[in-house]
Amino acid sequence: LFKAEVIRRKGPWKSIEAVELATLDWVHWFNHHRLLEPIGYVPPAEYEQAYYRRQEEQPQAA
Repeated sequence: LFKAEVIRRKGPWKSIEAVELATLDWVHWFNHHRLLEPIGYVPPAEYEQAYYRRQEEQPQAA
């Protein structure tokens, strides 16, 4: 997915730094903006926050 959406589509690349910056941008977009069907059409970061919030709300077993 990453190679198809970023590396191949936006290349050729002029430097390693350009690839690194594009990678950082893509990872941020994927984690905070991309809606994923298997987790209820929410971004992964939002799903993770909700997961840990639910874990904290559950009573701890003694």
